[in-house]
Amino acid sequence: MKIGTSSVTSETGAIKESAIASLCAQVAGLRREGHEVLVVSSGAVAGGVDALGMKERPSDTLTLQALAAVGQSRLMERYNTQFRDHGLIAAQVLLTPNDFIDRRQYLHARETVDRLLSLGCIPVINENDAIAADEIRFGDNDRIAALLAHSVQADLLLLLTDIDGLYTDDPTKNPDAQLVEVVAADDPLLSVNAGASGTARGSGGMASKLSAARIASWSGVRTVIAEARKPDVLALAVAGNRSVGTQFLPHDRQLSARKLWIAFAAQTAGAVLVDEGARHALVQRNTSLLHAGVTEVHGDFVAGDTVEIRNEDSGEVIARGMVSVDAVQAGAAAGLQSVDLPEGVPSELIHRDDLVVFLSK
Repeated sequence: MKIGTSSVTSETGAIKESAIASLCAQVAGLRREGHEVLVVSSGAVAGGVDALGMKERPSDTLTLQALAAVGQSRLMERYNTQFRDHGLIAAQVLLTPNDFIDRRQYLHARETVDRLLSLGCIPVINENDAIAADEIRFGDNDRIAALLAHSVQADLLLLLTDIDGLYTDDPTKNPDAQLVEVVAADDPLLSVNAGASGTARGSGGMASKLSAARIASWSGVRTVIAEARKPDVLALAVAGNRSVGTQFLPHDRQLSARKLWIAFAAQTAGAVLVDEGARHALVQRNTSLLHAGVTEVHGDFVAGDTVEIRNEDSGEVIARGMVSVDAVQAGAAAGLQSVDLPEGVPSELIHRDDLVVFLSK
C-alpha cells in the first residue's frame, strides 16, 4: 500500500502521528491474518520543510533534496515507533530509477524486499530523493508502488489518498460528481486526463494514481484507490469490499518487467508517426516496427531511448518502444524498404521485444 504526503502530514508539513499510528495498527491487523504488507510512504520532503521551520515548500531541486534528507529520518522514526508498539520491525528501503531500469538492480531490489518479508519485517519504501540525479523524484510514489506491486507479484495495490476514490468529475467543484466503484481493465477511465496534485505538499494527484492503476492492471494486480482516513480501509480493500473506494480490475494481458518499464515507466524522448499499414501490422500481427512504415520522426532521441508510436492521421498513441537508432538516422530511413537502408542501419526501427502495443486487436 502507498500513502501520500497529504495523508501523513498536516497543512504545515508536520508528520501526523495519528495518521501513522492508524496505518501501522491496520498493517499489524493484516499481519495477524497472515498477509505480507509493503508500505510505500511519501512525506519526507514535507517533513523536512516542517523540521526547518519553512513557511512553504521550495521549488529548486537542490533544496528539495536536502529537505528529503532531513525529513526521511523523521518519517522513519515515526514508523519505527508505531510498528514497535505492535511487535513489528520496520525496514527502510530507498529506491532510485536505476533500481527499475537496470535488470541486475531490479532483481537485487526484489530479492532484498523478499528477504525482508521472510524475516518478518515491514518494508517502508520511499524514493531516494536526496541523491536523485536529475529530477527530485522518479515520478511519484504512486508509480513506484505500482512497479513494486509487479516486482513482488502482489495480490493488491492500495493507493491511499485524501479523497475516497475516482469520481466522474471534480467533487470539489461539481456536487453531482459520482464515485466510480469499479473500473474494468480496458475502461477508458484508466487513461482519463485527471487532475494533478490537490495540495502544495504532495506531488501526485489523481492522474498519477490512474497511471499507477494502469501499470498494476497490466501486471495482473488488482488496485484500489481509497481515502486514508476511512476506518479499517486496509482490511476492507483486502476483502474486496466495493464500498471502500474505486477498484481497478486486473488485465488478462500481463507484461514482463522489461515491457512494463517501456510501456509506463520510461520517459519518452520523442515520437514516430506511422502509416495505416504499419499500424495494422503492429496491432493485428504483433510485428516489429520497420522503417518503411514510418512517415515522420519527432524529437532528439538516441538509440535505446523510448519513443511513442503514433498514428499519422489521428495522432493516437498506438504503442511505445525502444529505438535501435538515433533520430537523425530514423528520419533519414523513414519510408525506406529494408533493402534500401544504408549499411549498418537495422531493418527494425523497434524490435517487437522492445515494443508494447496499447490497442486491442
